[in-house]
Amino acid sequence: MKIRYVLHNAYGTGGTIRTVVNQANAMCRTHDVEIASVYRTRDKPVFPLDERVRLVSLTDLRDDGSRWTDPQGTNSRFVRKTRRFRNPLPHRYDFRYKRWDPVVDTILVRYFRAQRDGVLVTTRPGLNLMSAWFAPSRLVRVGQDHMNLGTYKPALREAMLRAYPRLDAVTVLTEADLAAYRAALGHTGLRVERIPNGIPDRPAAPAGGRGRTVLAAGRLTPQKGFDLLVEAFGLVRERHPDWELAIFGEGRLRGGLTEQIKELGLGGHVHLRGMTRHLDRELARASVFALSSRFEGLPMVLLEAMDSGLPVVAFDCPTGPAEVVEDGVNGLLIPREDTAALAEGLCRLIEDAALRESFGRAARRTSARYEMPAVAESWERLFTELTAA
Repeated sequence: MKIRYVLHNAYGTGGTIRTVVNQANAMCRTHDVEIASVYRTRDKPVFPLDERVRLVSLTDLRDDGSRWTDPQGTNSRFVRKTRRFRNPLPHRYDFRYKRWDPVVDTILVRYFRAQRDGVLVTTRPGLNLMSAWFAPSRLVRVGQDHMNLGTYKPALREAMLRAYPRLDAVTVLTEADLAAYRAALGHTGLRVERIPNGIPDRPAAPAGGRGRTVLAAGRLTPQKGFDLLVEAFGLVRERHPDWELAIFGEGRLRGGLTEQIKELGLGGHVHLRGMTRHLDRELARASVFALSSRFEGLPMVLLEAMDSGLPVVAFDCPTGPAEVVEDGVNGLLIPREDTAALAEGLCRLIEDAALRESFGRAARRTSARYEMPAVAESWERLFTELTAA
């Protein structure tokens, strides 16, 4: 079977990219698998690809329309000026595609139409909309939602609900989102399936004691709520000055977070550690994992932390955490955006090593349900049934 995954930017570092790479690496063992990247931001991808997975860069452009080889802030591509105009196509409501680049859109549609058979998997609303309207019906067209329906703005949500019934299937990450999609789509006949993120096989983290560290990871964007986490850790520091917070990731809010850390006097206690290719090693050294997101799909890093035996303190944001974190068993669920409660939850685990150990063992048991072999089997079954139909 041919399986073609289409990513906005396979060279980036987000959870969607990591999840799709994990899927491709699992499926390539028995199928012809390719990842097509609409945009490109570096020479090589961050996440390791199995050598059997082909990576195709459709445009060699950054998502602002400039060539990825251009120095930042420069523009050697004249047609990029078309982005000043409003995109007339249905994917314009996805913030990643709000500006019109007719060359990129044309290349994407040509890629869709060049596929003679097999499964076409698109991985964000804008790409799903393009597949629904422009990919040939000879393909099995599957749209993935890596966030949740309730977080999208009304215009985008309306476009999705109008176009998605043209696809063969849409997959979501959580039971909550599955119910939301089915209620919104009504009796359209569209197949909607819940298939969670999968944890791939990873080399064992080096043995060693866990330090007095709370760890968090993700893109430095408003969604991830690291500003809330830093505020909460200011309260934690007052009771536990010997503990530290390490935040891994990069993004446009680095400057703002750096200033917030300075204003709160947390310079020696909160560290923005940047990107790492060895998050598993960092998880093995930490003692608590914190998830401060304002909204999520099913955060991959949460599953990885639990697989590493870390107890979790997480905001009960929509969606994902409540389906993985069992409050008082493998972690603590905190009312969303309640920084005082988040600080209290962190302190509770910091002050009770036995509770950390108990939660960590339970977290590891929970993560077993999300191991890649079981998740890959769900994808295999879906693709086979859709192809046969």
